[in-house]
Amino acid sequence: MNEKPDVATAPAPAAGNPAPAAAPVKVEPPAKPLLKVGPSPHLHDRDSIAQIMFWVAIALLPGVAVSFWYFGLEAVRTMTLSVVACLAFEAASLRLLKTPGSLKDGSALVTGILLGMNLPPTAPWWLIVVGALVAMVIAKHLFGGLGANIFNPALVARVFLLVSWPTLMTTWLKPGVRGLVSADDLAAVTGATPLGLLKEGRLAEMAASTSTDLFLGNVGGSIGEISAAALLLGGIVLLVRRVITWEIPVVFMATTFIATGLAYWIGGPEHYASPTFHLLSGGLVLGAFFMATDMVTSPLSFRGRVVFAFGCGLLTALIRLFGGYPEGVSFAILLMNAATPLIDHLMKERTFGTVPKPKAEVAR
Repeated sequence: MNEKPDVATAPAPAAGNPAPAAAPVKVEPPAKPLLKVGPSPHLHDRDSIAQIMFWVAIALLPGVAVSFWYFGLEAVRTMTLSVVACLAFEAASLRLLKTPGSLKDGSALVTGILLGMNLPPTAPWWLIVVGALVAMVIAKHLFGGLGANIFNPALVARVFLLVSWPTLMTTWLKPGVRGLVSADDLAAVTGATPLGLLKEGRLAEMAASTSTDLFLGNVGGSIGEISAAALLLGGIVLLVRRVITWEIPVVFMATTFIATGLAYWIGGPEHYASPTFHLLSGGLVLGAFFMATDMVTSPLSFRGRVVFAFGCGLLTALIRLFGGYPEGVSFAILLMNAATPLIDHLMKERTFGTVPKPKAEVAR
């Protein structure tokens, strides 16, 4: 005898009564995600790259204006050609190499201004163009474009030109020459910089450049190596706008001041210049505020930036005191740019939300 399995059945409806309709099932839509997490960084600044570059350009204007006042049309010519050449090479690189960036972000404009400030006012036109080519194509776009370069482009160009054509890069116009200078008259209107006189041991002539002259800019040098007052004003603008932080310029200049001060105290004024002279002369203020603080080529952490700035200041002092070149800012910043990845690796910030391990566990 075959038995059927038990099956639960509903009672049959009474005769003449229709079966009740099944209750509609309400389908809930899938819950929306409450949090979307993308790749870091998770905190974004309200300022865009273009806004940051705008403020850097604004902060450089006082130094540019003072150089125009002291060096006249020669400084205007050099600065204009530097900016135009950098913009042209930027546009060509973006089109041909397809690297990130845009003419609208202002980075090429800032590089053009910084390159011009690292050149002597009497630089020939072809030297400026070669410098722009090195800065924009080799030092920036061949490394990957905006944000990928490991060295400051303007400083790479300056050092390349200085090593390749040292005579042209160390021909300094005397302040007060307003018009364009012909090649025949160049020798009559040029002279040595205060740092050059110091390196040659001409301390008596170097002493003629008072601290007031150095502070206001009444000395020879590159376009951006004069008027510490104008450059400090621009640096304060960047600090107030929070485009840069204080640790790099302050530690950089303080280290150079202390190191040269020790040499002055030990060796005496017969052999070394005062630390105030080193602080106000050359490209120290320009480098400390506008080039060592480059976001791409400087460390990410606070401790890393302090170490970076200390290295820049110490190397600057050592090159000025014992090196073959009168100025050491460019070389110091580039050397520390090369050390930036190592500094970032050794001085990582603690990941947000993690708890540091106890010392005893770390020791085991």
